[in-house]
Amino acid sequence: MFDRLSRSWELTKASFGVLSADKELLVFPLLSGLASILVLVTFAVPAVLAGLGDKAVAGEQGVRILGAIVAFLFYTTQYFVILFCNTALVGAAMIRLRGGDPTVGDGFRIAFSRLGTILGYALVSATVGMVLRAVARKGGLAGRLVASFVGLAWGLATYLVVPVLVVEDVGPIEAVKRSAAYLKRTWGEQLAGNLGLGAVFGLMTFGVAVAGVAGLIGAAALGSGLLLGVVAVVMVLAFLAIALVSSALGGIYAAAVYRYAAEGQAGSFFPERLVKDAFVRA
Repeated sequence: MFDRLSRSWELTKASFGVLSADKELLVFPLLSGLASILVLVTFAVPAVLAGLGDKAVAGEQGVRILGAIVAFLFYTTQYFVILFCNTALVGAAMIRLRGGDPTVGDGFRIAFSRLGTILGYALVSATVGMVLRAVARKGGLAGRLVASFVGLAWGLATYLVVPVLVVEDVGPIEAVKRSAAYLKRTWGEQLAGNLGLGAVFGLMTFGVAVAGVAGLIGAAALGSGLLLGVVAVVMVLAFLAIALVSSALGGIYAAAVYRYAAEGQAGSFFPERLVKDAFVRA
């Protein structure tokens, strides 16, 4: 347990070394978050105003079909903006791992050069998401279990899809195949239990939540509305900062894992032992 936590912290520090060298990489998860909110509002507001949810619950067949189409378009658009920004992030990180000095423009240039493939993979992801959602909704407990298992397997198989798209410039289906092959070739079967970055940032989020709740309780006890507002704002900003850094480091680490799987080295920021051992059962 302690060995795994120690390794997780080492991975975080190694990824943070890349982020420290290129702080502009934070722009990509920030834009991804803002674009995702914009997409959500763009789809949700018209749907609410049109009452699609209530009509679908009432069982109107035409409305349910329309709702499914809108949901598919929403998933596709949401996946597209997230994948586009992740491709830009991983592309820029790959330049740094290979000894270059990337800019935000370099990341976007790479993402724009893969625009068609990103859209294709967004369609694939949206289709998988819709199917799993339908299985979970209609299959009862068994359906939810199947959807969870298949979703986990899909997540493992596609872990390296974005780096593959960045470097190898292949189609979405081939990218999934190569992603699964790279992980299977190295340590894919161990992946689920040893992705340490999530553990570190989970602990950070928990710490902020505990401190924030304590601050809110203290402010309420003092009867200070101003202090209550300040604590709430600081808490929200802390959560946002954790989310941004965590997302950026996740993309950086995925790039390093891909380099090790495909090329046998992850770059000077990631010692070979560290990347390799991260996927060995503790």
